[in-house]
Amino acid sequence: MALILASYRQIPQQVASIRAGEWQMGVGRTLRGRTLGLYGYGRIAKAVAGYAEAIGMNVQWWASDAGRERAIKDGARVAESREVFFNSSDIVSLHVRLKPETRGIITEADLANMQPRALLVNTSRSGLIATGVLEAEVARGRIFAAVDVFDPEPLRDRDNVLLTHSNVLPTPHVGYVTEDEFDLQFSDIFDQVNAYAAGAPIHMINPEAYAPSASL
Repeated sequence: MALILASYRQIPQQVASIRAGEWQMGVGRTLRGRTLGLYGYGRIAKAVAGYAEAIGMNVQWWASDAGRERAIKDGARVAESREVFFNSSDIVSLHVRLKPETRGIITEADLANMQPRALLVNTSRSGLIATGVLEAEVARGRIFAAVDVFDPEPLRDRDNVLLTHSNVLPTPHVGYVTEDEFDLQFSDIFDQVNAYAAGAPIHMINPEAYAPSASL
């Protein structure tokens, strides 16, 4: 939601303008009444849907066959087709796990089907989009993008169109990076290390593979 708000209201550009001694550099767009298309019917996407609806956005979904079935059972609005989903969404946000069957799931045709000035948001994984497809579409200047994930990471190519094009809002994979999240993650990690050192491992996926050494 931060990326969507920042992109639609041109927040980075406005900040740069006032810091340069100027005033408003452009006119942003309103989110209320726009259609947010969420690709992937999972926990995070459902949370985003709640935030979007709270500010007056319309939410529609696309997902795997099973995901769409769950969405329909829950009374969510599912697009008539994949083509309709991409074409009728003002904003498309990806919320899919990257695995062999989802790699490159977003195609050149999908992006070409998005309406002019539509916004694509990717905070999941870069590999969900077919190689080079987003870069090519952005270079045409037809759509906007807000991207938190890249391939490779860190992205060192300062000439990459996702870093240089004015239609793109890039962030360095900060979607999960908060003090609160780090406190939670590292607390869990230290608990696991200490439990292992004490000879009583916790949170094991395959406990049958654990064989304590003589030193423990």
